[in-house]
Amino acid sequence: MAPRLLVHTRTTDYRHDSIPAAVAAVRALGQFDVEHTEDPAALEAALDGYAAVVFLSTSGEVLTPAGRERLAGYVEAGGGFVGVHAAACTEYGWPYYGELLGARFDRHPAHQPGKAVVEDRTHPATRHLPAVWAFTDEWYDFRTNPRGTARVLVCADESSYEGGGMGADHPLVWCRRQGSGRVFYTALGHAAEAYDDPDFRQHLRGGIAWAAGLAH
Repeated sequence: MAPRLLVHTRTTDYRHDSIPAAVAAVRALGQFDVEHTEDPAALEAALDGYAAVVFLSTSGEVLTPAGRERLAGYVEAGGGFVGVHAAACTEYGWPYYGELLGARFDRHPAHQPGKAVVEDRTHPATRHLPAVWAFTDEWYDFRTNPRGTARVLVCADESSYEGGGMGADHPLVWCRRQGSGRVFYTALGHAAEAYDDPDFRQHLRGGIAWAAGLAH
């Protein structure tokens, strides 16, 4: 029986047109039994049966108070959590979520080609990638740098695109432990075309599998 994923795509702020392509890409990984929802009540129920919960370009406040409590308890007890792209633009009113994810979105320049430097190629989400990964995205800036509380996997090379705002140390992808749980976040995935990219799909597969405790 395939591991179960709860993929949440509720938005109460900006909504990415790429969400249908993103959900389809996660389903197409073939490794997981995917339950997709935009109903906050789905996160009020017991989450123990899921290998991981994935916030896939969520935005704004997407959880009820009961859902917040349930998600925190699930992760602290050993559940997996994955945030993709606008997951960092989510639950600004819940301090725990910022700690869980590792950093919150601040701003982004125009969607444009650039280069990502793969800092750690030993993780399942990055070991297939080249040392310098050419990609097209929004190159999110964050309010704080997650380094120190997270294991940084990929950084942006701000010299390769216009409008970067974090400087020489600009994490884009990281993982961390929260209680007994595992958290993986990737800032990439703005456009639908990203989800057709085989390297990006493998990046997602590895990150989700790591968070779910299925890969090391």
